[in-house]
Amino acid sequence: MASLGCCSSLSLTRTSQLNFSNNHKRIMTCKPLRKRNVEIRAEVNYVSSDEAKELVSAEGYVVLDVRDSSQYDRAHIKSCYHVPLFIEDKDNDPGTIVKRTVHNNFSGLFFGIPFTKRNTEFVKSVRSQFSPDSKLLLVCQEGLRSSAAANELEKAGFENISCITSGLQSVKPGKIPHLYRQTDTSLVHVIIYISVVVDHLSHWQQCFKFYDNRTFESVGSAELQNAGKAGLVTVQGKISAVLGTVLICAYLFITFFPDQAEKILQMVPGS
Repeated sequence: MASLGCCSSLSLTRTSQLNFSNNHKRIMTCKPLRKRNVEIRAEVNYVSSDEAKELVSAEGYVVLDVRDSSQYDRAHIKSCYHVPLFIEDKDNDPGTIVKRTVHNNFSGLFFGIPFTKRNTEFVKSVRSQFSPDSKLLLVCQEGLRSSAAANELEKAGFENISCITSGLQSVKPGKIPHLYRQTDTSLVHVIIYISVVVDHLSHWQQCFKFYDNRTFESVGSAELQNAGKAGLVTVQGKISAVLGTVLICAYLFITFFPDQAEKILQMVPGS
């Protein structure tokens, strides 16, 4: 009976190979059992808006805005880069025209969202501006597009990617802290003047500083957290207030002046 001996060897790509030998000193090599490629990729770092500000100011991260052009134009972080993950779809094939018409009459009308398609040149555009070891902070409005963009860049070999968890809608508004905004301006001036007199100006400057380090300096007509709001949703509060006022007035008129209300209703055609 032939006796068999077995040894295994592993390559860098995890290829398994078995060599069998019998009593006649002949070696029989079997085919690899399986081949497994090992790939190591960096993980995307998800941070809060406060932590994101720290990444930019202390660790040298560059802000990359991946929103569409309409939201970017309304408000964006100063000195950021803009490479949209989705671009406006202006194709004129029949299917696209139908979809665009339906979109513009519903979500486009109410939310001011343009009809878009995936930007197939996204990774190529980012590669043309940044090296794979660049520190990038990806931002969008709600955090979904930046997460999708981060996954694409991660697959493309980018190593230092961070995203704001809830997007720019979670960024604190304005540059002036709440304490200053809610305090009477004249009172603040008096306090600062007194602090100068008693040589404690530095203390009050810190208490009433005009720039909040936890916010981003923005450019545009809106606040960063409101850049995603457009269309009818921006005026729905005013419309609701007007309709509510009209209904309340009508109810009070019918309640306190029923005779006059009945005469008015009789004047309506078909009543």
